[in-house]
Amino acid sequence: MSPIALLACVFIYFGVLLAISYWTTRHLKSSSYFNADKGSKWYVVAFGMLGDSLSGVTFISVPGAVILTKFGYFQIVLGYFVGYFAIVFILLPVYYRLNLVSIYGYLRHRYGRFSQYTGSFFFILSRILGSAARLFLAASVLQLFIFDQWGIPFALSVSIIIFLIWLYTTKGGIKTLVWTDAFQSSLLIFGVMVSIYVIVSQLKIPWLELPSVIARHEFSELFCWDMNSKNYFWKQFVGGAFIAACMTGLDQNMMQKNLTCKTLGESQKNIFWFSTVMLVTNMFFISLGVLLYIYTDSMGIELPLKPDGSVDSDKVFPFLAFNHLGPLASLSFIIGLTAATFSSADSVLTTLTTSFYIDILGKDADKDPDTKLRNLIHLSFAVLLLLAILVIKAVNTSAVIDIVLKVANYTYGPLLGLFIFGLMSKRRLHDALVPLICITSPLLAYYLDTNPPYLDGKPFQYGNTILIINGLITVTGLLFFSCFYKQKDA
Repeated sequence: MSPIALLACVFIYFGVLLAISYWTTRHLKSSSYFNADKGSKWYVVAFGMLGDSLSGVTFISVPGAVILTKFGYFQIVLGYFVGYFAIVFILLPVYYRLNLVSIYGYLRHRYGRFSQYTGSFFFILSRILGSAARLFLAASVLQLFIFDQWGIPFALSVSIIIFLIWLYTTKGGIKTLVWTDAFQSSLLIFGVMVSIYVIVSQLKIPWLELPSVIARHEFSELFCWDMNSKNYFWKQFVGGAFIAACMTGLDQNMMQKNLTCKTLGESQKNIFWFSTVMLVTNMFFISLGVLLYIYTDSMGIELPLKPDGSVDSDKVFPFLAFNHLGPLASLSFIIGLTAATFSSADSVLTTLTTSFYIDILGKDADKDPDTKLRNLIHLSFAVLLLLAILVIKAVNTSAVIDIVLKVANYTYGPLLGLFIFGLMSKRRLHDALVPLICITSPLLAYYLDTNPPYLDGKPFQYGNTILIINGLITVTGLLFFSCFYKQKDA
């Protein structure tokens, strides 16, 4: 498919997003930016969260990584499903009882202002780094197949992308994002399903036999029982449960849309159905990965390699989509990748603005609306996101993305500890000590991760359980310092 046609599709895509923005901001109140007037339909929010949780990294990496982990990634997804129930029955009731717009307002209620600052700081840090990495990966693909054809530099192309995102989010905020995310989720699913259809059609696999074809493949192995492996089932499953609880339930980016539902019951229903659809969608992603490698084996296609000679799994899906599967596959890939990436990137600008406005500046979204200040913060985060992407581009190694994404295990650990301690005990402590505890915890977790004990002569791999360890260190620190606080007010 020609670069002009692909570029036209991308601009049509953004045109639809701008139209949705216009439609949702016709009767806008200043508070609508933050809470959508508490009028969001739960099923729209649930469907939109799918695109928000599946980034461009997921869209590209999960299918290709089947060669490395087989069906092992689904162990984490099963853990996600369990983790979402903690959100439904523990976190959402607290958020609705306190009538929160920013979830880190709970930390102020439980501990004080320094704790609220700390929660917001770790969220902002994690989301800027993570979103920059995800957007960099997607923008690099668009750069390679579209913008490089006209000699447009990466800095300019990514600036245009962020400008378009800023344009359709700056006025409507969360009220617009509820609907744009639902639109983008539908395109994401479209991209995956069309890719599966194209491969199955070219290989002439009967549709009724497709499940058995996938199940018989060597990559269909689901469970790993090697305790020393980072893919060991219980590491992945338990780690996945905590990742879901933290990166959804303790993340302003994911929770702000949930809190726009009218009632607690609707918000809980939203999470339940979102988790179910998430389970099914990830199975399609992994199945697509198996089909990609069946296709390459059948057609005798040489896979893209890294300098060390191993398969570059992140390039397998785009390589096949643009070079072998035909124009329909390349179109669906661009649409799916764009939807997956921008669904997570666009909401970040709004939720970062919300957290900074409410948690850091101490503004009241309802009683103290300051549209000019809010717009300035929104624009500033757009510029900051652009700069972070350009820094990643300057370093320009795939390891940077891996490191940045792993940062989530360290930044969400303190949040996990703060919320666990607050919800499971009534003990109090000096609020000013909370930042010190929360900065120390990920440093200790990092030390443990990089200096592991040996098991059967091999270094033990913590995998995703490092998030749990990080949270437990935070809880331990909070408990220790609470012993020096007079508990008469508890």
